[in-house]
Amino acid sequence: MNTVDQRVRLGVSACLLGEEVRYDGGHKRDRFLTETLGGFVEWVQVCPEVEAGMGTPRPAMRLVRAPGGSIRLITVVDGVDLTATMRTFAATRAKQLAAMDLDGYVLKKDSPSCGLERVRVYAESGPPARNGRGLFGLWKSLEAQGKENQHDAAAVKAQYEKAWRSADTKLTVEDL
Repeated sequence: MNTVDQRVRLGVSACLLGEEVRYDGGHKRDRFLTETLGGFVEWVQVCPEVEAGMGTPRPAMRLVRAPGGSIRLITVVDGVDLTATMRTFAATRAKQLAAMDLDGYVLKKDSPSCGLERVRVYAESGPPARNGRGLFGLWKSLEAQGKENQHDAAAVKAQYEKAWRSADTKLTVEDL
């Protein structure tokens, strides 16, 4: 059995571990993360929306390109702008996570808070562009690997071997 000192420490979107923290009160539990990697990883959970005080359930949000080009985090139904709340939270939490010296991150793809790339950005008209990054995922202190690559064997192997090397362990992906 794996010992704690061999585990890598990874930040993770709490919904991916089955925590019911999504806007609709649900989760996006990922069995690969919980069942395959779970015994080898010490997870440090994060849910930017809940931790920023937005609660569960909460109104759905999306990224919107405002006049002038800035990206805003806006609730879908009533148009409340939560950009300042998320940016303030993200700045503080990113510093806390950086101080924890984590080996990497697994964040929820497509999320307007956690998504690392290709997050939908809506404009006044036309279809959304897939060129955004979630407001929490933007912080440069998060050297993150997006969840969309977790089932790509080469990406998984590269990420976790890098994490285990940086954690100074002898455990390899083949041990999984």
